[in-house]
Amino acid sequence: MKTRHNGINSRKVLALVVGISLAGCAWVLVDEASLIGQPKTLPLSTQVSPIFSPAHRTLGTAVRHFFMLRSDPEQPLPYTHRAHIELAGLDCVDCHNGVETGPVAHIPSVALCMDCHEFIATESPAIQILTAYYERNEEPPWQRVYGWNEEAHVRFNHAPHIRAGVECAVCHGNVAQMTVAERVVDHTMGFCINCHEQEQASNDCLVCHY
Repeated sequence: MKTRHNGINSRKVLALVVGISLAGCAWVLVDEASLIGQPKTLPLSTQVSPIFSPAHRTLGTAVRHFFMLRSDPEQPLPYTHRAHIELAGLDCVDCHNGVETGPVAHIPSVALCMDCHEFIATESPAIQILTAYYERNEEPPWQRVYGWNEEAHVRFNHAPHIRAGVECAVCHGNVAQMTVAERVVDHTMGFCINCHEQEQASNDCLVCHY
C-alpha cells in the first residue's frame, strides 16, 4: 500500500500561490485600516479581522495544515518500541489497550509501565526518569505522533479496524523497528479512501466525518 507522497502536485502549488496573494491583500487592508482616526479615514467595510479564515487564525497555520507540515514531537523520555516489541515480545495492544474495544489507542499510564520496570532495567537512565514520574504521581507528558487537525472533523475508531484484521503497521509504519515513534504515514483522505476501496469498506462521508 502506498503510504507516502513526496511530490507536490499542481493543485497544491496553485492553492499556495492563491493563499499568499490573498494574504498580501489582507496585509494591505490591515495597514490601511491602521490609519483610521488619521486625516485619511476608511469605511468600516474595509477593516479586516486578524483571523485569516474561520478554520485558521493565520496564513502560516493554513499552509502548514494544507501541506501537513508538523514539527517532530518531543517526548519526555526516549521510549524504545523496538526493545519492547522485538526483544520483550510485547504486542501493540499490551500497552495501547483500548484499541480493540473503542476509538482511542490509549497511551499507557506510568503505573502500567512500572508493573514491569519496577524490576526490569532499573539502572537505565530512561527508566530512572520514568520512576521519578511514578514517585511524583505524575504522568509523563507524552505527545501524540498521529492525529488530524480540528478543521478536518475526522472521527476515527480503532476498534473496527482491529476487528477487520488491519495491521497496526498499515497506518503507523513499522513501529517494531523504531526507537522513538515517528510519523511515517500521511493520513490523507486519499490514503483512507484507497484502503477502504481495497478492503471493500464503506466510503460514505459520515463514516469518517461528523
